[in-house]
Amino acid sequence: IYAEDTRVTATLLAHIGVATRPVALHAHNEAARAAQVLAALGEGRSVALVSDAGTPAIRDPGARVVRAARDAGRKVIPVPGPSALAAAVSAAGLHAERLVFVGFVPARAKARRELLDAVGSLPAALVFFEAPHRVRETVAALAQALDASRKLVVARELTKRFEEIARIDLGRADEWFAADPNRERGEFVLIVDLPPPRADAAHALPQELDAWLR
Repeated sequence: IYAEDTRVTATLLAHIGVATRPVALHAHNEAARAAQVLAALGEGRSVALVSDAGTPAIRDPGARVVRAARDAGRKVIPVPGPSALAAAVSAAGLHAERLVFVGFVPARAKARRELLDAVGSLPAALVFFEAPHRVRETVAALAQALDASRKLVVARELTKRFEEIARIDLGRADEWFAADPNRERGEFVLIVDLPPPRADAAHALPQELDAWLR
């Protein structure tokens, strides 16, 4: 059993009566652990991969190990578990019928701006992960790069004791965070929705109408 945080996983294993001791597999040692996983599979052993709070390989360690196992012809079996992405989207009440999972934005302003310029015009809701020490900076960058009238869904500490989900105007997001210091704590999913469809959109005449009439 390979785990992102062996302490957390050991508590779970003790609860369900599994005596196997987990081995640490995280972002800093995943390349080396991949070889160990392949060796264990080659010996006919079963290997489990567990992440701390989420699903392996979705912004958690695991993608490199999964890729190595598949490249070696090994079978990979997903076991559905908690997903902050799915949980946040299910409670967001989005207008958008499609979404783009962006993950964490770059820390450097230039790279962040280039990324937001690339995804900002997509006809989809944009989903981000963010850490507490960067959340206000990221939200400010979103408000600057995107239409400030778009709705922002802030999903904080999902499935945990202090869970909070708010839907606010992107342009007023910094004001919302400033109103309560606790709103900057925890792990975040940020979703920027598409603007709601205009009431007259269904009756709007196509721009080519004059050409058609001529």
